[in-house]
Amino acid sequence: MKTETEVLIDRYRDNLFAVAFNVCKNAADADDVVQETFIQYHTSEKEFDSEQHIKAWLIRTAINRAINITRSFWRRRSMPLEDYAQTLVFETPEAGNLFEVVMKLPEKYRVAIHLFYYEDYSVREIAGILKVTEGNVKVRLTRGRKLLKKTLKEEWSDDES
Repeated sequence: MKTETEVLIDRYRDNLFAVAFNVCKNAADADDVVQETFIQYHTSEKEFDSEQHIKAWLIRTAINRAINITRSFWRRRSMPLEDYAQTLVFETPEAGNLFEVVMKLPEKYRVAIHLFYYEDYSVREIAGILKVTEGNVKVRLTRGRKLLKKTLKEEWSDDES
């Protein structure tokens, strides 16, 4: 099964951007990752079992490319997270605050939390995408939640002072 690239771009561009941005923390690099991911899909001769297999492959490829960019010596364009967050529109101020706190988590927790809560993947699916065990995904989610809770409690208690 090989779906037309244009159809996949319409369906998954925003999802891939969000995943890539979670790793890169940079909009320009995330855009590059999305573009490169779709180019790799388009030029690939790989056959897929289902639409879910395609989506998982796209996300895994985007994560790998984003990791490569963040490790790159030539990483040139960077925008502080606070500057980028100001360009986004959130439904509530709390949603914006939560976004900033999630983006400050260590990468392995941030990516797992994003895939679980924003992309609605199950623990099993995340394990497949990240190529780790289900137990490892559960640990990452638990530790990420604990860090979020601790950070949000600290910010909340600071506001009361």
